[in-house]
This record gives sequence, structure tokens and C-alpha cells, in this order.
Amino acid sequence: MDTGDVSRPDLVSVSEAPIDPGLLVDAVRRSDAGAIVLFLGTVRDHSEGRQGVTHLEYEAYREVVEAKIFEIVAEARSRWRVGSVAAMHRLGTLDVGEASVGVAVSAGHRPEAFDAARHLIDQLKSRAPIWKKEHWPGGAEWVQEGPD
Repeated sequence: MDTGDVSRPDLVSVSEAPIDPGLLVDAVRRSDAGAIVLFLGTVRDHSEGRQGVTHLEYEAYREVVEAKIFEIVAEARSRWRVGSVAAMHRLGTLDVGEASVGVAVSAGHRPEAFDAARHLIDQLKSRAPIWKKEHWPGGAEWVQEGPD
């Protein structure tokens, strides 16, 4: 089993491709890491009191968002001893249940991995300029992303 290259660069991707949790974990797997934390954000069937959300649309300027995510990764690295980081966000149309965002972090120990992963997803959701449109039967609306 490959335990991962400790010199591997971080992975940041913003694309239409489905998020593969196994790819996220493999991207951060390292021989010096005793912990890997994986977070997946998925499309739910409700939002802000509105039931019946059928799907979401995400739009962004890929290069701008990827640069912002790399900035957030650098912040996490300055605060915690982490090994590798992987962050992916989907663009396009996503159905209920699909992963819209994924973050994986490896570290020597679980506290650092959990804290860095939490920081990454919270900051990505609040600072990365990604637009989200919710669709439900009979309507749709652009909504602001939030930390939840």
C-alpha cells in the first residue's frame, strides 16, 4: 500500500467534475501522518426554511477561487502543523445528495487535522467567491453562501 509522498504539493480544484472522497484522502495520505480528516458538504433538500430544494447551480471564476483557497491553505499551515491538504469545490448543476465541496487534511495527530480542516471549510465557505443558485418547484434564487 502506498503511504504517500511527504513532499507532495497540496491539491486545490474548482471544476464541474464530481468529487471523489477517495481521491481527496489519497491526495493527503502520507507516511508521516497519523490522522486524516475528510469533510464533504452535500446538497440538501432544504435551505433557510424553504423545503423542496431540487438542485443547486454553482458559478465562479475558477482561477480566482483556486487562488483564494490556496491563500486559506497557507493560513492553516501557519496555524497548525499539517501534512498535506486537498480542497475541491464543484461548479455547475448538482442534485440533492451530491458533494458540492470536499476538504481533506493530514497531520501527525488528530487535533491539528480536525482544527485545520474546520478552518479550511469555514473560511472557504465564507471567503471564496462562489455563487450558488437554489432551485425548487416553481422557482429559483441566487443565495449567499454561509459558514454552515
